[in-house]
Amino acid sequence: MRVRPISPQRLVAELAERLARAEPAGRLRVAVDGPPAARPDALAAALVDPLRALSRPVLHVRAEDFLRPASVRLERGRRNPDAYYEGWVDEAGLRREVLDPAGPGGNGQLLPSLWDARADRATRAAYVELPLGGVLLVSGAFLLGGGLLFDLTVHLRMSAGALRRRTAPDEAWTLPAFARYADEVAPDSFADLVVRVDDPRRPAIVESADGAV
Repeated sequence: MRVRPISPQRLVAELAERLARAEPAGRLRVAVDGPPAARPDALAAALVDPLRALSRPVLHVRAEDFLRPASVRLERGRRNPDAYYEGWVDEAGLRREVLDPAGPGGNGQLLPSLWDARADRATRAAYVELPLGGVLLVSGAFLLGGGLLFDLTVHLRMSAGALRRRTAPDEAWTLPAFARYADEVAPDSFADLVVRVDDPRRPAIVESADGAV
């Protein structure tokens, strides 16, 4: 295994080319997984235009737009790391409204957002059609190792020290949740692509000895 430094711009270009080359039976469901400090939403958003330029229809969905209502999400307190890890995201809604319709035999009618956490109400978003051959990008934390089905997974890895330094002080209470995720799921051991982002401005791709990622 070796670590290959790469610029953020080249990372986006290489990843877009890889996704565009994929030949899914229907639509390609891609996880861009990582803590907020690793900027998974920003990476997924940066892939949209390059994929469209490569003639692939694309839809970006953020996991934070599929949070549970506050009455459920915060039942154990506003800063409970176990609740944050285990139950903030409405995984059933994400499967029902996004991943299953984009999967084999799905109708391609996807809901781009379900819940507005700030207003604590449904977004009432309209369904969007993702045609066959399209790419679905789902970004957020804790996406891997559970009940969410993806065709390709990207994990943005940060060391514990870098995560601690780059997490805002008012979000430091979330750090035990990411420690649990690393210990219990170990996403960097099975993700299709692992990118080290201790400094998101200087990412590095983790490659096997033969150069495969």
